[in-house]
Amino acid sequence: MPIATVNPANGETLKTYEAMGEEEIERRLQLAEATFRTYRTTTFVDRGRLLIQAANLLDTDQEDIARVMTTEMGKPIKQARAEAAKCAKAMRWYAERAEGLLADEEPADSDVKDSGASRVRVRYRPLGPVLAVMPWNFPLWQVMRFAAPALMAGNVGLLKHSSNVPQTALYIEDLFHRAGYTEGCFQTLLIGAGQVDDILRDERVKAATLTGSEPAGRAVASTAGEMIKKTVLELGGSDPYVVMPSADIDRAAQIAVTARVQNNGQSCIAAKRFIVHTDVYDAFADRFVEGMKALVVGDPMLDETDVGPLSSEQGRTDLEELVDDAERSGANVLCGGHRLRRPELPGWYYPPTVLADITREMRIHREEAFGPVATLYRASDLDEAVLIANDSPFGLSSNVWTRDEAEVDRFVRDLEAGSVYVNGMTASHPAFPFGGVKRSGFGRELSGHGIREFCNITTVWQGA
Repeated sequence: MPIATVNPANGETLKTYEAMGEEEIERRLQLAEATFRTYRTTTFVDRGRLLIQAANLLDTDQEDIARVMTTEMGKPIKQARAEAAKCAKAMRWYAERAEGLLADEEPADSDVKDSGASRVRVRYRPLGPVLAVMPWNFPLWQVMRFAAPALMAGNVGLLKHSSNVPQTALYIEDLFHRAGYTEGCFQTLLIGAGQVDDILRDERVKAATLTGSEPAGRAVASTAGEMIKKTVLELGGSDPYVVMPSADIDRAAQIAVTARVQNNGQSCIAAKRFIVHTDVYDAFADRFVEGMKALVVGDPMLDETDVGPLSSEQGRTDLEELVDDAERSGANVLCGGHRLRRPELPGWYYPPTVLADITREMRIHREEAFGPVATLYRASDLDEAVLIANDSPFGLSSNVWTRDEAEVDRFVRDLEAGSVYVNGMTASHPAFPFGGVKRSGFGRELSGHGIREFCNITTVWQGA
């Protein structure tokens, strides 16, 4: 895949870049290792000052970087602006809280005495250069939710971004440089996917984090396992959205539309499988389909656009194949279902689509639909709702709509997911841990859990 900016709204190639050669990669690895030796000794106050300066610059740059993101991967411009603002918020959150999150911990006095020590501490120390392999769908947020905690912990970052968002990737490196970070603290590597393995095998790279596809996660995890290096993986998702009879159906249907089509439906944490109790199924389905039909599909640079193009022609083809397979196997297309053919929209557009009567034999039941396509399931009771929700290889997040506290307790206990959102839509926040189970990956990002993932958790034992 070439490293290039290709506007998905019209298919036009705007910029291309040569992949870095071995000599430049070696220079950057040397720089990362040398910079870490010094940067790791800086104080939390110094690191926080730099990160807040970067956040301030990002606020100033918001409109410009939003337009870059929209140009490169097609998200509606209003969502791109919100993504930039969210990144600045997370940067400030870690700048202000990292010292407390990584403060030394002291075990109970009785345990210290029992060990024969006069004092015992648990200290969090940085690991070194961390390789981040990041996706195109949230090209700024995915990087910042790694970079902010990693830099505050005293690590340095090496970014291998998706090949279709090179301008965003280069912007991030430049942002940190303008904020006052030394050159080796955060570097963007313009490289192809085939170059990742050699870099991950390099002894100077101490750990890796990847957000992306299941095959990419397997490849990185395999190499990291062979080299015995720490990894955090956030992979695919096919999140359930369960609606029970006690729910506010109007509100549940309204939020369901946003939950499905956010980021043009290209989000791992987007709700994809809508599991509705039979008593309210028809009412929910009518409102949900009505909301999906009302969405404005168009130029992502316009504020009135709700759904822009998919990020690539291949992405649209993959989505079409899932929908076609479901329709051939008996799914009922309630809206959408076929490629848009409008001369004013020459890019890789696909309409908001709702499929009903899904069966386990359909590919879309097991595979992630990465685009604005929703699947509707009818559940006879809570037990069947849980069964359908868990009948997936993924376990990233989940959404439950009910006003029955006993049902809430049951869903929280039984749903196989890294998060359970009750009467609301899944959304990441810097204060809350984020990640999944099953084939959605392992490890956590954000919160105190995320900043500690790339730390050497060190026991310091002192005798009398």
